[in-house]
Amino acid sequence: MTPQICNLQHAFLPHFLLPVLLLLLQAWRGYCHPQCLDYKPPFEPRQPLVFCKEYTKFGCCDLEKDEEISVRFYTIMDNFDQSGFMTCGKYVRSILCQECSPYSAHLYDAEDANTPMRMLPGLCGDYCTDYWNQCRYTLSLLLEDLGTLQQFANLTAIIEEDRRKFCEFLELKDKQYCYPNVLTSAELNANLGDVSEDPTGCLELCLQEVANGLRNPVAMIHADDGTHRFFVAEQLGYVWVYLANGSRIDRPFLNLTRAVLTSPWAGDERGFLCIALHPRFTMVRKAYVYYSVSVKKEERIRISEFTLLPHDDNQLDHNSERTLLEVVEPASNHNGGQLLFGHDGYLYIFTGDGGRGGDPFGKFGNSQNKSALLGKVLRVDIDDNDNGPPYSIPSDNPFMWEKGTRPEIFAYGVRNMWRCSIDRGDPITGRGRGRMICGDVGQNKYEEVDIIVKGGNYGWRAKEGFSCYDRKLCQNSSLDDILPIFAYPHKLGKSVTGGYIYRGCQMPNLNGLYIFGDFMSGRLMSLKENVTTGEWNYNEICMGTDQVCRFPKLINSYFKYIISFAEDEAGELYFLSTGVPSATARAGVIYKIVDPSRRAAPGKCNVKPSHVKIKGKLIHFYPKEEFVINKKPTTTAVPTTTTRKTTTTKKTPTRKKPIIIIKPPIPTRQTLRKTTPTTAAATTTTSTTTRKTRPPTTTTTRKTTLQTTRKTTTRKTTPPPTTTLKATTTIKTTSATIKPTTVPTTVQMATTTPTGYRTTVMTAAFSRTAQSPIITTPPTRKHGRPLQYPLYTTSQPLTSTQRPQTALVSERFSERPQAFTTPLPPYWSQKSQRPPVNTTAQKLWHEEKLEIAGESNQVFKRPRERDRGHGYRRGRRLRAGSVRLVSADGLSDRGRVEIFIRGEWGTVCDDLFTTKAGTVVCRQLGFTTALAVMKRAALGEADRNVKIFLDDVECEGGERSLLQCKRARVGKHNCSHMEDVGVICG
Repeated sequence: MTPQICNLQHAFLPHFLLPVLLLLLQAWRGYCHPQCLDYKPPFEPRQPLVFCKEYTKFGCCDLEKDEEISVRFYTIMDNFDQSGFMTCGKYVRSILCQECSPYSAHLYDAEDANTPMRMLPGLCGDYCTDYWNQCRYTLSLLLEDLGTLQQFANLTAIIEEDRRKFCEFLELKDKQYCYPNVLTSAELNANLGDVSEDPTGCLELCLQEVANGLRNPVAMIHADDGTHRFFVAEQLGYVWVYLANGSRIDRPFLNLTRAVLTSPWAGDERGFLCIALHPRFTMVRKAYVYYSVSVKKEERIRISEFTLLPHDDNQLDHNSERTLLEVVEPASNHNGGQLLFGHDGYLYIFTGDGGRGGDPFGKFGNSQNKSALLGKVLRVDIDDNDNGPPYSIPSDNPFMWEKGTRPEIFAYGVRNMWRCSIDRGDPITGRGRGRMICGDVGQNKYEEVDIIVKGGNYGWRAKEGFSCYDRKLCQNSSLDDILPIFAYPHKLGKSVTGGYIYRGCQMPNLNGLYIFGDFMSGRLMSLKENVTTGEWNYNEICMGTDQVCRFPKLINSYFKYIISFAEDEAGELYFLSTGVPSATARAGVIYKIVDPSRRAAPGKCNVKPSHVKIKGKLIHFYPKEEFVINKKPTTTAVPTTTTRKTTTTKKTPTRKKPIIIIKPPIPTRQTLRKTTPTTAAATTTTSTTTRKTRPPTTTTTRKTTLQTTRKTTTRKTTPPPTTTLKATTTIKTTSATIKPTTVPTTVQMATTTPTGYRTTVMTAAFSRTAQSPIITTPPTRKHGRPLQYPLYTTSQPLTSTQRPQTALVSERFSERPQAFTTPLPPYWSQKSQRPPVNTTAQKLWHEEKLEIAGESNQVFKRPRERDRGHGYRRGRRLRAGSVRLVSADGLSDRGRVEIFIRGEWGTVCDDLFTTKAGTVVCRQLGFTTALAVMKRAALGEADRNVKIFLDDVECEGGERSLLQCKRARVGKHNCSHMEDVGVICG
């Protein structure tokens, strides 16, 4: 653990620094947050868990993952008899199930991409001591289950005998977050899974940047056609099409810049204000727009209809414009500007009161005058209008037959409604479906939020919010106005921007929450309906701290001027804001609203956008805001580089059934032994080993440097009666030049057989382990992160200037394991023993003239296509985008990714690089998929003279090369070779 992961370590500090430390601890208390190993928030599984039942309501496992952990558990427990199962089963189960804990990222030290990640969850000190006393030897089985027994064979052989080393290996120093304290902490488990709040009750949410460089983005809509495109309108008169992957089509969907009336003045309310697509857009292929125009020096608002081009679904026919309605505007402000289709299929038009201040037009103002179209909500029928009037009047409009009124009026008494939405309804009960909710901008005291109903009078200019504005009108008994569901004073904001009720899938905590904002103050707010009383409860929304929003791609800041809100086809919420409220300033950004406290269960919200035919080019999206996970910490030394964390998945290899070998019961292990080391020459020789008293050798932890130190401890024990057991084993090697050799071994062991032993079971995994080399390179990473634990070896210590090398030949292990220096508990089965570690590995590399990986990296390519020169393969010149894996481990299925561009090879940065991108690489090399993506140069970093070609690579998995993926421009990057990405293919 590092200080930035809720752990404050210090040896001695002066007395006067203690108050400062207490303040720091208070500030860091909220750093750790619920997070899974895939760097995403926890969730409630769709089906109850069967094995790790304690995490059924909220955790990081679905039923499939729960079954996988169950299989791993019973595979490990097959090594025990009944008494061993009863004793150690609870420890093994608890450790395995911590992958399901909502705090699993912290238990595995995976919250920060720049810190090493643990192989096993962090335990509390007392629990670790109990675990060591009862079941210490299960550690090797847990590591074997993770596929790392070879790398940690020496390590487990040493630390299982030493409680201090054992707990140094497993203990998590943070007493609050270690297991099992994390389960009993009232502070950590209070409101677990709810939307996080700061001390004032403000809801803490985060954001994801979706689009940028826009000029006052005033509206964002979707076509509801399965493509998950969204259409963004700029005040200047452009409408752009964005695809589901974030890229934008270079041709505008609509360009009305020549017709739209606007100016570069900050705060100008005129311009292109809204767009709506027909509810059956795929069939009717029509769009409707609301914009300001000047006709003979007279300002008007115009509602027009456009038709799609016949052979392009991403562009309107500019010659097809048909004007539905024009209304003269007496002033340049209060232009309204909302279009939307209700669930009844009719088009709703929201107009302003005409401008100036206090609605001074006529005796009662435009809003209360039902013979005027200003200050109203209009409803018209635009279907079947090709051969007749541009629209018709729905027969159930409330004032259809009232004399002296406009039949288009659906509701009146509004001032300047800015942004309205239709409630999709609760996804389960359907409650609220079809409600129309609007934000109505106030005069000089209050802003309000209204639910629009047929025939409703919303009070303006008699009332502003809940208070009277025009007292004579306010006291008129015939007013009969509808009060807002919420109104707020101008100390909170001076220009409301209406929002949406969240009905999406990805953030279940937000369901039913109406999210809106204020243009002037930049405040984000929310309302939640009390179903029992019908009242709406207010909560402010604030940006989560860096600790709360420490997830991939999330940010916690936004530009102040909130112009509009939007929802995509799946119901997820967005808002559009700008840093400069001018129609010509490219300061507009679209943000997606994200709840970091809880997500939907995996697989519940899968979206597969339908294909979109593109004419033109795609402009890829590149976020400009700094991700929270990339922010430099202020409490620790500033790192030289920053890395974005990327969600990666690691496939668990299928385990074969154990090979059962019946052997006699194992006698008690002698505690005194003396071993005659086996000598290795160019050919295999035999050795005889006699055990006597010998002090065990231990190895201390290797830190950031590769140097190792050694110390020896001596134990005094009394040997029990012994007898001689001979075992003959056959040694196999992977080298083509070394033949199998039979090695007889004589071992002195105790004759007494402890009770509780059952028939010995030897697994195939153990057999493979006994014939495989101990890899002396640093351990591989898990979940895209470096392992925390050091690698213990019995070979010569490595200095900081030496590079570890991997022999391409099997170590000479005896298939029968050597005895431990202490007696094992009676329930321990022979299957659970680890193979011994060969102490002559370094000699073998040199004496037997084996092929080893040298100082320079070796390149492994596809079979039959070896490079025969720079940029050539079998006489063919390599295509741009060709890839290769560069490795020093002698393995052809893994290595650093290098790509061929502009006639030379270069590396790829690990930012945003996922298993989908790794699959693209592996398929180019003839493999099926990518088993893992290794970050932070885990598989080696390139020399300084090698160029970095690609950064921010995001693939869908079906591309032919990385060049077809979403990425930064070739050669443009913000990383170093310390962030070279590697891939393991399979």
